[in-house]
Amino acid sequence: MLLSQFLLDELSAEARVSPRLRMNRDMRTTVDDNSQRMLNALEPGTQLPIHRHTETTEVVVVVRGMIEQRFYDDNGNLTGSWIVEAGGENVGVVVPKGQWHNTVSLKEGTVIFEAKDGAYAPLSPDDVLTIIG
Repeated sequence: MLLSQFLLDELSAEARVSPRLRMNRDMRTTVDDNSQRMLNALEPGTQLPIHRHTETTEVVVVVRGMIEQRFYDDNGNLTGSWIVEAGGENVGVVVPKGQWHNTVSLKEGTVIFEAKDGAYAPLSPDDVLTIIG
């Protein structure tokens, strides 16, 4: 499979009309592949909750556009923030296992590549940080 500009354009177009303002494309070659590899088109305004992955590190590479990757402590306090941009100084980030984080899309047409260990499992309520107040 080629990762072409046409594919990125198609995925971004789907994200723009999605109520969530994002769309992903599974990059695994078979359903028996127990890894997670995906392209994720993120439009500005998409809401990604503060969350963590307790069983895997996550690798995020910006293929096109720009994001802000944010890290938080257990109380939801921002502990770090990085601008990550295709062709920029920082093109990717490794999110350590168990690290609270979220991603903010800063440019229209942004597409990231994400990779994680293990088969996909939805986040549990304990892995989404709800901030009250």
